[in-house]
Amino acid sequence: MNAIISASELASDLAGENPPVLLDVRWQLSLAKSAGAPPFDGHAEYLTGHVPGAVFVDLDRELASAPGAAGRHPLPDLAQFGAAMRRAGVTAGRPVVVYDGGQGWAAARAWWLLRWTGHPDVRVLDGGLPAWQGELSTREPSPPEGDFEPVPASEGLLDADGAAALARTGVLLDARAGERYRGDVEPIDRVGGHIPGAVSAPTTENVGPDGRFLPREELRDRFKALGATDGTAVGVYCGSGVSAAHEALALAVAGIPAALYVGSWSEWSSDPERPVAVGADPQ
Repeated sequence: MNAIISASELASDLAGENPPVLLDVRWQLSLAKSAGAPPFDGHAEYLTGHVPGAVFVDLDRELASAPGAAGRHPLPDLAQFGAAMRRAGVTAGRPVVVYDGGQGWAAARAWWLLRWTGHPDVRVLDGGLPAWQGELSTREPSPPEGDFEPVPASEGLLDADGAAALARTGVLLDARAGERYRGDVEPIDRVGGHIPGAVSAPTTENVGPDGRFLPREELRDRFKALGATDGTAVGVYCGSGVSAAHEALALAVAGIPAALYVGSWSEWSSDPERPVAVGADPQ
C-alpha cells in the first residue's frame, strides 16, 4: 500500500463506500528563541477552512508528551494518544488520511504514530491542504467514537543508544537542514552538530517545489546515494522527531523501511556526556 495519496484519489475515496477518516494536523515549527511573536495556532487555522469532515489533531498535545529530558516532542502517552484518535473517529476498519498545511512534517508524525501503533491503513495527502482542489468547510465535525487501540510495534523505534549503534553499523540519516547538521547554527537546542556517523539528508530535498514527494525512483536513487541500499538497516532523526517522520515517510514511498529516533537531536544534545560531531563529515 502506498503511504501517500493524491488529492484526486482522496476525493474519489471520500465519495466511496468506505471513506477514510480525515485528520487535520496543522502545526508549525518556530525556530525563534526570543519571545514576542504569537505562537502558531493550528486549530485557528483549521477553523478558517479544512477538508470537509476532517477533525483537528493537536501535535503538541496529542501526538507528543510535554518537552523534557526525552526531547521536545517525546512519544505521547499511548493511552492519551489512543483516546485522541478515538475522539477523532479512528477505527481499525477504516482507512485514515492525514494532512497538514503543506509542509508535511506534522502529517507524517501522525502517520508514523498510527502505523507504529498498529493501524493497518494510513496515508498522507501528498502536498497537504494546498493540493486539495475541492471545497473547504468551517464546520467542526463530531464523528462517532472510534475503536482504535494503539499497540506499539516491537521494532521501528530507536533510543539514543540504538541511534548511536546504527550510525556505526547501518545508516543513520539526519533530516535537519545542512547548516544545523554541520553545527554552523543551532537556533533551538543546547549545541549544534550531529550524532557521530550520521549522514546529512535534509528532508526538504525529498519534495519538489510544489511540496509533493519526488517520484519513487528518484527517492530510491537519492537514498541509495546516501547509503540506504537493500539489506542495510536505516534510521532517521531530526531536531525533535517531527521532520524525521517526514523522512521516514519518504523512505516508505521509496520502499525502504526505516526506524525513527523520536528523541532526536533535542534529546541527544541535552546530555553533555554524549559525543557531538561538527562539520560536513559524518564522523
